[in-house]
Amino acid sequence: MRKSNIYRIVLGLAVVVMASLVGASLVASAQNMNMNMATTTGNSNTSMKTKPRRHKPKPKTETGTTAGPTAEATPAPRKTGRCDPTQQEQTDLSGTYTGKVKHGSEPAMDATLTITGNNFTMTSGSDTHSGRITAVTTCGYTAVTVMMGDLTPPPPGPNPPAAHPAMSLRAKKVGDSLTLTSVPGEPQMVSFTSGGGAMKAKPRRHKAKPNTGAPPPPPKATP
Repeated sequence: MRKSNIYRIVLGLAVVVMASLVGASLVASAQNMNMNMATTTGNSNTSMKTKPRRHKPKPKTETGTTAGPTAEATPAPRKTGRCDPTQQEQTDLSGTYTGKVKHGSEPAMDATLTITGNNFTMTSGSDTHSGRITAVTTCGYTAVTVMMGDLTPPPPGPNPPAAHPAMSLRAKKVGDSLTLTSVPGEPQMVSFTSGGGAMKAKPRRHKAKPNTGAPPPPPKATP
């Protein structure tokens, strides 16, 4: 009776020990599996991270000062209308003109202006003035520069004479008529107007209309 009880107790203890060992091994296996899964997940997450984008350097643009076959020439300004303001023409005003000259607020006086090339002489009463004159026409506008006095270069010296005064005028020439007027802003107001060249329109003469009255009666026949 005692032996059977002891056997039962030993067998129960053995069963308990075996169960404990099996449970411990199962817990260890589960922990190892969890650790492996966590490691695998971490590795997969690490490998799935997006790589940073690399920006490609932009090509350097050529500056305008670099000369090369691709450099384009600057286009010339296009001419608008019928006039090209860059075209200037030397104008010859040579001739002898008789008219009126006016200086400032003084009354107009009779004068004769003689221009030969770039030299001129103006005679008004007992006064005579001479100098140089140049004219340039641009788009129908004739600009005139007049310099009074003798323009012969003076001899070199310590006290050179003062420069001759210059006037800016505008010229209008129609046929044999010449008009010179000071431009706006010119300190010396001068004008010259010749008396020739302007053709006045003649009045029209109306022709007399023929008499359209009744014709005279025919002469009576003589019996």
